[in-house]
Amino acid sequence: MADTQERRAPRRGIWGWMLFDWAQQPFHTLIITFVFAPYFASSVASDAARGQELWGYATGIGGLLIALSSPILGAIADATGPRKPWILFFSVLGVIGCFMLWRAVPGMEAIGPILFFVALAVFGMEFAAVFNNAMMPDLVPRAELGRLSGSAWGLGYLGGLITLVLVLGFMSASPESGRTLLGLEPLFGLDPAMREGDRAAGPFTALWYMVFVLPMFLFTPDIARRTSARGAVRRGLSQLGRTLRSLPSQRSYFSFLLSSMFYRDALNALYTFGGIYAAGVLGWSIIQIGIFGILANLTGAVGAWFGGRLDQRFGPRFVVAIAAVILTACCILVISTTQTEVLFVTVAADGGSSLPDIIFYCAGGLIGAAGGAIQAASRTLLVDQVERERVTEAFGLYALSGKATTFIGPLTIALATGFFASEALDLSSQDAQRLGVTPVIALFLLGLFLLPMVKSRHQTEAAKA
Repeated sequence: MADTQERRAPRRGIWGWMLFDWAQQPFHTLIITFVFAPYFASSVASDAARGQELWGYATGIGGLLIALSSPILGAIADATGPRKPWILFFSVLGVIGCFMLWRAVPGMEAIGPILFFVALAVFGMEFAAVFNNAMMPDLVPRAELGRLSGSAWGLGYLGGLITLVLVLGFMSASPESGRTLLGLEPLFGLDPAMREGDRAAGPFTALWYMVFVLPMFLFTPDIARRTSARGAVRRGLSQLGRTLRSLPSQRSYFSFLLSSMFYRDALNALYTFGGIYAAGVLGWSIIQIGIFGILANLTGAVGAWFGGRLDQRFGPRFVVAIAAVILTACCILVISTTQTEVLFVTVAADGGSSLPDIIFYCAGGLIGAAGGAIQAASRTLLVDQVERERVTEAFGLYALSGKATTFIGPLTIALATGFFASEALDLSSQDAQRLGVTPVIALFLLGLFLLPMVKSRHQTEAAKA
């Protein structure tokens, strides 16, 4: 189990590490979920179902690349020591990918390059997080990791909330009215007809990240170089091979990787396709989706902070289990809601009822809160499974276990949506979208099924007592 040695970084180093989540969360909020993804599906692709399909391929390919390489690079990093050079390299890739999303104009025909830059942004940003997460156990004693992780996730959600308000309130405008969510004309002369406010989410995300990731590079202590870089690949691969051979015999560690693989993929799919689903099935505008995102980020900050306190008291496995149950219920609620139905029951045949919108907003709030808690608790639950010296490799395997189905999840949704949207089945675009996202329910249930086999420090200490 994890090393019990007490360590504490300087206060500014801890805050610098926490600001990484603040810097990166807008990528997930603005690009993956609430602004650029629904804009791409509704205005760049030929129709919403096709947009959901293509978005699934792009994010799935980015996840596949991470799955194939993260354990190897994590083991190599553990063999050499420092994590910041890796974070810098992958941050550059992520920033380039985000900047280039500005080129996604409405109705463009050659969208292949845009899909490439979406995949590049996913690859770079997600990989940077792998190495940043690995720095966590060296910042505070183990007993405080739950609170640290929860506070950092909460801070990240606040960053996502602020950037979402800035983009929707001052940059992204309705093509019909030419006004932003706050009733203002867009800043910088951004053209609503060309959806420049929505497209600007990419460069804005890149600039935000570049500014707020700096404190981590400047103040957060890194591990000293353990050995020369020569032979690091061989040593890293050798250690990874030993880990993989012994992994099936480490029941708790192995079960955690499998369980988190399923429930994190389900959550990522829910985040990725939530805005696209709302645009296609409920007919929401970008402004409505943005309000949904503001609510989800606000509750996500509260949920991550509160989950960190529950983690410290009851252990991370308890937090993960409760959050997964809530997310499963929310997923069923989302899929069963359309403009005319709630829980598959018709509430207004003409679509004139506001109840479906209210239900979807409530579901979004719960998804934000439970999602923030489960992600924060998962980081500390992983730390309980390994020794401190292998933590980067562990987060690499954690990324592998998540990305192994993170690319399968979006690709499955893409294939299912394409299948149900085929002419042979003669289903509407809305019904194809609803049926296309149903795999997330099965993924949540699989994660819950495996969770009882996972041990945490809290359960181990309680058993000894």
